[in-house]
Amino acid sequence: MRRVLLSLFLVFPAGCEQAAADRPGVQPVAKVNGTEISVRELRSASGSALAQALEKVIDRELLVQKALAEKLDRDPQVMQAIDHARRQVLAQAYLERSVSRAAAAAGSSRDEIRAFYEQNPALFAERSIYRLRELVVSAPGEMIDVLRAEAAKARDLEDVAAWLKLRNANYSADALTQPAEQLPLAYLPQLARMKPGEIAVFATPLGASVIQLVHAEPAPLTEQQAAPLIEQFLAGRRRLETAAAEVKRLREVATIEYLGEFKRGN
Repeated sequence: MRRVLLSLFLVFPAGCEQAAADRPGVQPVAKVNGTEISVRELRSASGSALAQALEKVIDRELLVQKALAEKLDRDPQVMQAIDHARRQVLAQAYLERSVSRAAAAAGSSRDEIRAFYEQNPALFAERSIYRLRELVVSAPGEMIDVLRAEAAKARDLEDVAAWLKLRNANYSADALTQPAEQLPLAYLPQLARMKPGEIAVFATPLGASVIQLVHAEPAPLTEQQAAPLIEQFLAGRRRLETAAAEVKRLREVATIEYLGEFKRGN
């Protein structure tokens, strides 16, 4: 029944309010205690997901109305959170607009795509699909070299796991099958040289990843096949670089004064 009602809300037959028809995205799909909910609030939902999205928006509106009735919008902590969220949205919107303008004026050339293809053979010309066993270890940085030395002596990943268990180290075990592009780029040069059964230790932000190669299935991509992936990657990298450059530019022309405990000497 809800889906049927939603369909009736979304389909405007002849004779419906012209004002709503002239403003796509703002036509009401429901009312909650007299407050209209527009189709725009359903975001990107479509098909059968529309009904579910509408129910969630109705639930949110009911909670918002109750919060406003209890004057929670005047609570200092809530006001601070609202202001913080507003500033986050504004900052992100400005960056997105700046990045979009730069992206419109730039694109990946064939030379850029070819260069990236040639510089990353493990991703493309020598690409493989890897079957791996992994231990994700939480450990301080100074333990990584010791772990590498122990892994070099180990005959199997269970030996490393037993060594970690004796030291009460926190770790989890996993088995995975992933193509090269879904693995950290820093892992690929060593993985490409490894033989089945060999073990490698890679440092991570929280400790280390101990990986044993089970099998590598060659699955190369030609430059033509890889071009869309490379173009997407280069576009993403440009977006990050553009955003960082814009923040740097704004800092250079701004007057920034650190106060209190953050005050810096000349």
